[in-house]
Amino acid sequence: MQRARLGVPDLQDYMQTHGILGEILRLNVPTPTVETAAQAVGTKPEQIIKSILFMVGGQPVLAITCGTAYVGSRVIANLYGVGKKQVRLATPETVLELSGYEVGAMPPFGHRQPLTTLLDRRVLELPEAYAGGGAENAVVRLNPQEILRATGAKVMDLTE
Repeated sequence: MQRARLGVPDLQDYMQTHGILGEILRLNVPTPTVETAAQAVGTKPEQIIKSILFMVGGQPVLAITCGTAYVGSRVIANLYGVGKKQVRLATPETVLELSGYEVGAMPPFGHRQPLTTLLDRRVLELPEAYAGGGAENAVVRLNPQEILRATGAKVMDLTE
């Protein structure tokens, strides 16, 4: 039996319940990429935050970074003491199953289950950021410190 997908109302409830300051913006266009999201909200791609789910030796690890950055699987492999081949992107089905959200809409928090989270240090340098808002045409605008507070993420350099 497939569980129901989470969406914008679920994210809104989570933010309210956990006192996360931010605003979910519903957009007139889908924002499947960093570039389309930046264009839709009128900001630079660096201010778009992407949440990428990796499987590390069978365990889910969420990496959050600035939209233009490339997350290095070697960095994650080194952190967990596994070979680089043990770190792979989660499939869209796995992302949906574990987070409740589709790839491209996944927020950095409010998932179906708690996820071990890594936060690139550059995200915290931003005065304001836009992250997945629970739907392909929604983003959440917030201070990156709220992401850190909500996730309890390990802050590190995620780029190679």
